[in-house]
Amino acid sequence: MAAPRVPAHDLIPRVAVVAIAAYAGAQVIAQVTSLKIGVVGGRAVDMGTFVYPITFTLRDVVHKVVGRSATRVLILTCAGVNLFLAAYLGWTASVESDPSWGLGAEYEAVLGPIWRIVLASLAAMVVSELIDTEVYHLFVTRVTDRHQWARVLTSNAVSIPIDNLIFAVGAFAPVAILGTDGLPWATVWSIFWVNLWVKGLVSVASVPLIYVTRDRGIDP
Repeated sequence: MAAPRVPAHDLIPRVAVVAIAAYAGAQVIAQVTSLKIGVVGGRAVDMGTFVYPITFTLRDVVHKVVGRSATRVLILTCAGVNLFLAAYLGWTASVESDPSWGLGAEYEAVLGPIWRIVLASLAAMVVSELIDTEVYHLFVTRVTDRHQWARVLTSNAVSIPIDNLIFAVGAFAPVAILGTDGLPWATVWSIFWVNLWVKGLVSVASVPLIYVTRDRGIDP
């Protein structure tokens, strides 16, 4: 006897698997590459800024195909993964290096976590991505389920400045937290505005991602 067929609506769309994997991967890539402060266009910017904004549109894609509740779980899971990453890097940096390797100090200097920055980054990510989820949901259910580019731009326009503000102030404000003294306010606001412009431009460039799949009829 042939095995019973699984209804199509019970299958997780393959595009959801790809979007979830891409979202989680982009989160981790941004976390690690943020350790590099580069100079782009004559302004200092952490290099994770060019990848991280893509996660907001990828979050919209996930929301579109698997719904709001599953998207919330994804956000919190990725936050846990990034927290584990920082803790594991901290532990591995503290382990005595084999003398024949010779790069123990460099590994510790580059990958050893600065906990104030890690926690500010995670708080910014969780708060802003959850807000993005609610704005996207309200747009689709209360405004229109057409004009997909508009739902992405609207949700990102709300969540990205919130993310940027929490991160810049939490990580760099001139207040001693977790052994870090912070930076002058002028520098903090410079970081805020530069990152906001970069994240905004990358976010706009990522809008076509929302069209990789059609709406699946799943309650958003």
